[in-house]
Amino acid sequence: MYYDLLARIKNAEMAKKGTVLAPFSRMDYEIAKVLTESGYIRDAQKKTVHKQDFLEIKIAYKDQTPAIKDFRVFSKPSRKIYFGYRDIKPVKNGYGLAILSTPKGIMSNIEARRNKVGGEYLFQVW
Repeated sequence: MYYDLLARIKNAEMAKKGTVLAPFSRMDYEIAKVLTESGYIRDAQKKTVHKQDFLEIKIAYKDQTPAIKDFRVFSKPSRKIYFGYRDIKPVKNGYGLAILSTPKGIMSNIEARRNKVGGEYLFQVW
């Protein structure tokens, strides 16, 4: 799930690793694509090792500091949180990013407001 993916990325950044492997899921892959477009990670690719699929993520650094400072998970399996597009606010005064699961796919808070679509508020990253 995405909360495990975020923890793996943050732990790899703190250990100054270049890449991290996570179990593959389509949702994690879509989230990684949105984070790549936003500059929080460099690249995400599907890798197959011994008939098992993994998600290989290349960590992004800005001047030797990790691109992801921290994250906050909102929706969990036990508690789902939904927002309409009018209720979506900027994260950290525009310096952060929120990821939503919408009927049109996984997208950032900026794209969701632009497309006028709400959905499940997954997490924030800054």
